[in-house]
Amino acid sequence: MASHGAEISWERGTGETFTDRRYSRAHSWRFDGGALVPASSSPHNVPVPFSRVEHVDPEEAFVAAISSCHMLTFLYVAAKSGYLVDRYHDAAVGETGHVENGREGVTRVTLSPVVEFAGPRLPDDREVARLHHEAHEDCYIANSVRTTIEVRGEWSVARSTQNAAPDRATASRNGRTS
Repeated sequence: MASHGAEISWERGTGETFTDRRYSRAHSWRFDGGALVPASSSPHNVPVPFSRVEHVDPEEAFVAAISSCHMLTFLYVAAKSGYLVDRYHDAAVGETGHVENGREGVTRVTLSPVVEFAGPRLPDDREVARLHHEAHEDCYIANSVRTTIEVRGEWSVARSTQNAAPDRATASRNGRTS
């Protein structure tokens, strides 16, 4: 079993009353490797200037954690299956809504990875869907949350592979998984 930690720090600003709820939500996250991330509440929840739009908010971090875990697990599964991945990019989106007992939460996260494969062995649509499914099943974060996670990915063949084997590149096509 592993242990994962983070230090969260906030301090009341000079002149802030606090009890009037007009205080800065800006704070910091420090991780075990030394990374320091400026954080804040979401401006969707607490208006500016009490939230800092340029800082990471917990909801964004939650979406990023799901996306990052899926990507890392996908890359592992693809490598284990003998596929060469050149690039992976995801523009993940989280949606909030009502959960049990009328409370609010992040109810859905949609991952939209664009994966570029290269090399002599290329997957087809079905195989890419299997890789995403296995990645989802093995992702620690996905296994830790109740949020619905949907993968709507695309994949393509790297230009370098297309140039090296134009006949196979024509047979391969951009695929979409869901």
